[in-house]
Amino acid sequence: MAGQKKAGTTATFEKLGAFYLGRLFDPERDAITPDLLLYDSKDLTTHGVCVGMTGSGKTGLCISLLEEAAIDGVPAIAIDPKGDLGNLLLTFPELRPSDFRPWIDEGEATRKGITPDEYAAKTAELWRDGLADWGEDGARIARLRAAADFAIYTPGSSAGLQLNLLRSFAAPAPELMQDADAYRERLSTAVSGLLALVGLDADPLQSREHILVSNVFDSSWRAGEDLDLPALIHQVQAPPFEKIGVMDLESFFPAKDRTSLAMTLNNLVASPGFAAWMEGEPLDISRLFRTEDGRPRVSILSIAHLSDAERMFFVTLLLNEVIAWMRSQDGTSSLRALLYMDEVFGFFPPVANPPSKTPMLTLLKQARAYGVGVLLATQNPVDLDYKGLSNAGTWFLGRLQTERDKMRVIEGLEGASATAGAAFDRQRIERILAGLKSRTFLMNNVHEDAPALFHTRWAMSYLRGPLTRTQIQELMSERKTSATVAPAAPKAVGTRKTSPTRPVVPPDVPEFFVQPSRGLPAGGGPHYRPAILGSADLHFADARMGIDMWESVSYLAPLAARQTGNVWDKAELLPEGEPSLTGEPMDNAEFASLPSAAARAKSYASWEKAFKTYLYQTDTRSLWRCKALKLSSKAGESEADFRVRVQEAAREHRDADVEKLRKRYAPKLARLQDQIRRAEERVAREESQYGQQKMQTAISAGATVLGALFGRKLGSLGNVGRATTTMRGAGRAAREREDIGRAKGRVKELHTKLVDLESEFEDETTRLQDELDPASIEIEERPIRPRKSDITIGRVALVWLPFSVGEGSVEPAF
Repeated sequence: MAGQKKAGTTATFEKLGAFYLGRLFDPERDAITPDLLLYDSKDLTTHGVCVGMTGSGKTGLCISLLEEAAIDGVPAIAIDPKGDLGNLLLTFPELRPSDFRPWIDEGEATRKGITPDEYAAKTAELWRDGLADWGEDGARIARLRAAADFAIYTPGSSAGLQLNLLRSFAAPAPELMQDADAYRERLSTAVSGLLALVGLDADPLQSREHILVSNVFDSSWRAGEDLDLPALIHQVQAPPFEKIGVMDLESFFPAKDRTSLAMTLNNLVASPGFAAWMEGEPLDISRLFRTEDGRPRVSILSIAHLSDAERMFFVTLLLNEVIAWMRSQDGTSSLRALLYMDEVFGFFPPVANPPSKTPMLTLLKQARAYGVGVLLATQNPVDLDYKGLSNAGTWFLGRLQTERDKMRVIEGLEGASATAGAAFDRQRIERILAGLKSRTFLMNNVHEDAPALFHTRWAMSYLRGPLTRTQIQELMSERKTSATVAPAAPKAVGTRKTSPTRPVVPPDVPEFFVQPSRGLPAGGGPHYRPAILGSADLHFADARMGIDMWESVSYLAPLAARQTGNVWDKAELLPEGEPSLTGEPMDNAEFASLPSAAARAKSYASWEKAFKTYLYQTDTRSLWRCKALKLSSKAGESEADFRVRVQEAAREHRDADVEKLRKRYAPKLARLQDQIRRAEERVAREESQYGQQKMQTAISAGATVLGALFGRKLGSLGNVGRATTTMRGAGRAAREREDIGRAKGRVKELHTKLVDLESEFEDETTRLQDELDPASIEIEERPIRPRKSDITIGRVALVWLPFSVGEGSVEPAF
């Protein structure tokens, strides 16, 4: 609750289950009061939302809340899309300049005209004084560090601790499978996240890919079997069922199309960059929340380095795992654990339904019963599903950017208050939100009688901003070293059984020998191993992108001693085309054994058909397209060359559009400038006329006054006539003065219009520059397959590859 305690010793706010977030703020006096704001941790079981624009202090408040949770023994998983939350590891109990020195921004020191060491000293002093102002000190920082274990995980990267996300898709716990709705959600979101990772925006009810993979998962999970990606790929090609719904498998999803989907999934596994997803400790929520000895852990899951699709996949998988872990726990009304996501934009939108939305909504609706609090932060309130967030009981509202943001926030507050049956004073909330300053937040807690306005306390962690991968690596280096397991010794390179006798091959089997391109042992011959050579001409055509080209390709597929499966599965593209071939082997050659299939002519006919299918499915070409400029890459154009062309075209478009703007605005500017010139000329005329009239009036007035004072007959007709003339002159002067005022007002009005028009022109120019900024223009990759009907096979033949055999090693000699 919002406590009304006076600030004093540290012990004042060190209360069990109470989070010290700051002090109350008096808007009338525009001052921080001594009264503390203490937030009951159990109130967070009804979840929280923190909203504030950049510079509002939102990150500082949320980091302070995570600090309080750690001190209170509450573990947390913090999803970090921006890289700020790693600051939780920058805690220095001694508050020495040397502690801050490695983490300061040296560029900022240079801008301030001081050395990095001086800047570190000033930063240490700033933090020491800031903490003291809020009743904190180094001892409290030491307590924070001792209270919990802090770790940074970087899924898909080796910078921090790694998480193995693709080792298996484990079968859900029996209790979850008994809950039909929960099981269906888990199944659907797991498949959606995986397919999103490979670029398939698959609708669970319409996409046959989603339906097929879901059935594969369902079949394995109901059998109590875990799935890993290799097993999934195999089962996509050969599902363990013959029907989907009432339709037979082949009608619903033909084998060739299943193979294409399997290849897409296989490309994910085969990608070198994706290997990091398969390394590290398993994704175990209990290990993320607690250490092996039971200490609370704050696990920071940094995903700033991931692509949007990878982030969506990871967050979806993580949320599902949290739900599964949560449902294995006993119910509680206390805060058991905290799930925090910094910048939830894109993961919980109001209209769209990304894979992450369903599990997030499930947590908001059900996690309370298990004591799991969810805290979401964003600076984009209009991009959140406020109907879903009506489940949030606490709202921390900072400075907002637009009136629209305020209205959406108030809409969410009203929904949350109505759900909780609490009163809501809309006018008061609107008034308070309009005057918020940095680090000042309005807390609306449905468990309290009224909202509380407060100023956030000083964070114990050094808020240096987003951490780089190098900095994360440095922070986690000691932890990673201690967790490293010594790799197994490499296996010795073996040799296949050889013979000096050349295997007999039927005359109708095409047979060639690759000429060595590297040296062989002195006086020795090559060691030949069999392989299948495939060459073909491919036709790539795409009318939309203006592509129509032919390419010749050659592949080598090594033959195993006991050849099984598709011979082309391990084929490698020869970048230089076919090697140099001869019809006879070299002298003193040895030969590896030849698989029996390679000695039969009919095998080559079968391999030729398989080769054609293989080429169609795997030998794609990457073309690039820029929608903004309606440009596509040309045949043979590299990505780098295309990007250069896009940049040049962008500059051309930008300059041309700016020139059009100039031509459109030039007549308007010219008219306004001419009107201003004429208006200023009028002001000059009016001022001249006013000066002349004022002089004439002064002369007349002077004569009248003199006559009245010194004349012998004050009321004579002559004096009266002169007085009347003076009064008329004064009236004309007043009118002239009014004319000057109106003329000057017109000049001012025209100048305002000119400034507005110039500002409008600048805004249009800036918009064009932003839209056509070469550095920000998106370029999408578009794979193109060869036309299957145009694939022309050159040959599929047996070739013998020369190897050089040395002491304990076998090296290619081609």
